[in-house]
Amino acid sequence: MAVLVSGAAGFIGSATSRALLERGDHVVAIDNLNDYYDPGLKQARLTRLQQQFGNRFRFERLDFADNQALTDFADTVEIDGIVHLGAQAGVRYSLENPAAYVQSNLVGHCNMLELARARQPRHMVYASSSSVYGGNQSLPFRVEDRVDHPLSLYAATKKADELISESYSSLYRLPLTGLRFFTVYGPWGRPDMAMWIFTKALYAGEPLPLFNGGEMRRDFTYIDDIVRGVVACLDSPPADDGQVKAGGSTSPHALYNIGNSGSEDLMRVVSLLEEETGRKALLDPKPMQIGDVRETFADISAIERDHGFKPATSIDEGVPRFVKWYREYHGL
Repeated sequence: MAVLVSGAAGFIGSATSRALLERGDHVVAIDNLNDYYDPGLKQARLTRLQQQFGNRFRFERLDFADNQALTDFADTVEIDGIVHLGAQAGVRYSLENPAAYVQSNLVGHCNMLELARARQPRHMVYASSSSVYGGNQSLPFRVEDRVDHPLSLYAATKKADELISESYSSLYRLPLTGLRFFTVYGPWGRPDMAMWIFTKALYAGEPLPLFNGGEMRRDFTYIDDIVRGVVACLDSPPADDGQVKAGGSTSPHALYNIGNSGSEDLMRVVSLLEEETGRKALLDPKPMQIGDVRETFADISAIERDHGFKPATSIDEGVPRFVKWYREYHGL
């Protein structure tokens, strides 16, 4: 029996796969290795897992939006649990290529739910996003908040995933947990996110793009903390007992924020990066990006109550770890 991990070549997917393998699980990994960002980075993540864990880590290049390919492959493996982390990510890219989000985040998510319905795994955990909170002005963001006004197509697809999951859980009594991730960073991270973009610019002597003139705050969450939360949720499926779950469902479907539970000023992060790189930032203030939000801040009381989740890594600890990895990865 194995855990099926979608998006396993991605940042969170590869880190989650590693955690499962390190505790002795078998992982069946799927990813289409698209070129949204450097496929070489994705392949490097996979190679490390293949070299370290051998045949306990099985990888198949597969697009889960292709239902026939997904079904055919799944028929060859025994699945005990599913961690569905594959998706088309990014707020800004959704303005350029909306079709990619519909295909991956809507069609693909439905395919994964159909797979769960057919195979009846112990639990399916899936990725949502803090982006679902849209223009919410009440901080910190709580899973009980209304999230009816997404500011981007990406956010709308993630909210739709939650709604579709609720219907599947209600109809077929599927144990499902959705996780609203808050600005994940750390070693082996994504090149399209601020931590990487700023670090790259500092080493290259290029200006740092600062949207809203840098007047933004984010709940930066270190990758190791995120993974501990994902695995803890996987191990504890919501009960089919008719009781209200986090997020409001009475079906076996829970929703959680998973963040650091603190909102950091973007300019403070820039200062930490300057300190670690030994470089002075050149600043390039820009207007607020359409579809973006000024501040995120996670209320994690629900996941702390139900799964004992507490973040362990502050931004002061996480930034040096990321910069150290970045230097090693790029041979600086």
